[in-house]
Amino acid sequence: MTPADMAAEFPGSPPLPRAAADSLLANGRLAGSLASWVRDLSRLTRPRIAIMVLATVVTAMWLTAGRPESLVGLAWLLVGTALVAASSSIANQILERDTDGSMARTASRPIVQGRMSVRAAWLAAAILLVAGSAAAWSASGWQPAAAAVVTWLLYVVVYTPLKRITPLNTAVGAVAGALPVAIGWLAADGPGRLAGGDARGALAAAALATVLYLWQFPHFMAIAWLYRSQYAAAGLKMLTVVDPSGLRAAGQSLAAALAMVPASLVLAVPSGSIRLFLAAAVAGIVYLLATVRFAVRRDESSARALLFTSLGTLLGLLAAAVVWGRPL
Repeated sequence: MTPADMAAEFPGSPPLPRAAADSLLANGRLAGSLASWVRDLSRLTRPRIAIMVLATVVTAMWLTAGRPESLVGLAWLLVGTALVAASSSIANQILERDTDGSMARTASRPIVQGRMSVRAAWLAAAILLVAGSAAAWSASGWQPAAAAVVTWLLYVVVYTPLKRITPLNTAVGAVAGALPVAIGWLAADGPGRLAGGDARGALAAAALATVLYLWQFPHFMAIAWLYRSQYAAAGLKMLTVVDPSGLRAAGQSLAAALAMVPASLVLAVPSGSIRLFLAAAVAGIVYLLATVRFAVRRDESSARALLFTSLGTLLGLLAAAVVWGRPL
């Protein structure tokens, strides 16, 4: 907006000096560039997924050993884990830049649009991976750091290419999604506690990992149903693409949701908490009902409801585990 425009916008006020107007325009451009940069950073690193990973690590540590010995060490472990998760997201988008460009839901990503070069993206992914692994190692030892690196490798090197090859990619990706439990368990000296005869933390961590693994099937099948036409156009072998009827996706979701109910209840065994038992029962049954509705209807409404229910269920379970699930 020029000084004349501003004078017209506010009649009766003195015209704004040219220098002030130029300064306002420059500040506006700077703010717009900053906002664009923040959006691109969010698209690259997918912080919502990272937050879920960090919540899983904290929950696994709490179920294993209760309050951590060092809050500073915990903070550095979470920083390291978040950096590794961000690196895996960037590497995934590098490898999938062609298919991302074919789907409306991912076509605006920075690498697809050329706002970030592939070379720069690989450099960023490498730096974040090394820095994150080093931070996790420094905070909690080599074992949690190794678990973080294995998660990265499984997600980037195995799961990502499999999406073009077989619908079994979801089963592999679900393993990567459950592995952050190992990071927390190892950071809380789970192996040492187990060797010392305390199996409660190991049981709780195993139950949590099982819940996370099973939880991902209805969650991802809901996403795969909502975007099945985009996945098909991109050539990705999702189960809803190879079976457009949705019957196989429905069956897989139902089997996982059914198995998740008893797995959720096992979370309460080490602590002996009735409250956690009831919370796990409610969460598991609600998730199962949403999955049944999707399996029967197989439409966008039921898929979207299942997707939102999945997020609420997982957050509720993690919160209940932290509040009531500390081992006795």
